[in-house]
Amino acid sequence: MPYRPFKLERYFARHEFGATFQLSASDCESLAMDELLAMGSPETLRLWRELKLGYTECAGHPVLRHEVASLYEGLGDEDVIIAAPEEAIFVAMHVLLEPGDEVVAVAPAYQSLHEVARALGCTVTPWRLEPGEASWRLDLGALERAITERTRLIVLNFPHNPTGHTLTRDELDAVVTIARRADLVVFSDEMYRLLEPEPALLLPPVCSLYERGISLSGLSKSFALPGLRLGWLATRMPGMVERFLAFKDYTTICNSAPAEVLGILALQARAAILARNLAMVRENTAIAARFFADHADVLGWLAPRAGSVAFPRWLGEGSVEHFCRELLTAKGVLAVPGSMFDAPGSHFRLGLGRRDLPAALDGVGAFLATHWR
Repeated sequence: MPYRPFKLERYFARHEFGATFQLSASDCESLAMDELLAMGSPETLRLWRELKLGYTECAGHPVLRHEVASLYEGLGDEDVIIAAPEEAIFVAMHVLLEPGDEVVAVAPAYQSLHEVARALGCTVTPWRLEPGEASWRLDLGALERAITERTRLIVLNFPHNPTGHTLTRDELDAVVTIARRADLVVFSDEMYRLLEPEPALLLPPVCSLYERGISLSGLSKSFALPGLRLGWLATRMPGMVERFLAFKDYTTICNSAPAEVLGILALQARAAILARNLAMVRENTAIAARFFADHADVLGWLAPRAGSVAFPRWLGEGSVEHFCRELLTAKGVLAVPGSMFDAPGSHFRLGLGRRDLPAALDGVGAFLATHWR
């Protein structure tokens, strides 16, 4: 079954680098090379200076795997494989699924979390986030009702892209109970984990919580290093890392040597990097909430709980797609409509991790003043 065009990525390919402001970026303000190197220990900087640009170990640099494994209670270095985040989704779905399998996946979502399974010949049933008055909600009963005897996989994504929602600990425990009862694998996209504004919102990673759990994470979002193209899969499932590696031989085989050493440096400096990024997200969330309150006649605010994105509503005349097109044309502000995530309604994604969000919102305000008043 052919892969359908990746709507969000094609949208960014057309508009991202020509826009003046990015209203819908999902990552945090990218670190500069000098900023990152300034955080390095003498030992890691020596690795960087002495680096040879040869092939790397297929599973990832041993020190990098050790740093990643240290993020997960109960896992060792051997339970981790390093790969580009998108590649990791592709590898995992191909290893886990067969044509005719059924998958229940959180929706809306980053398209590959659904599309790879669909292209493999699986039936994907969405477990939909629903908008409430001021936030998002999920129905655990709907998850249970979606599971059949052919279901093999539950796909989670919390903190969630594009809504900024996250589960409570009780809800996550309930998902694991449902999965364990049906002997299902849980694939958990945790790319925005560690961007919880309050410690109480931080969930345990699924790979630590559940014996048939697989956690995806990486350096693109919470660590502000998307240019490294570095992520990982972590799991306690016996033999699963070896199966991932066997499939990865047909994708990248191994990772970029410079990216791996810079990744080691970033993970060793994670406290400082995460503090920087959380401060930006908290400040921008407060700024956005005030802006949306000031424009409540045409913009509906749905407060995010964690991560670096929100998914507010366009309440004005015309479609949200029309609003996004006109905003880009008039003010050079790029906004992503919810249709890029197959989301119903008039939502658009708002990025909360970039320094220029206030300037982007100024552009939106000027647009509304001249086009919608």
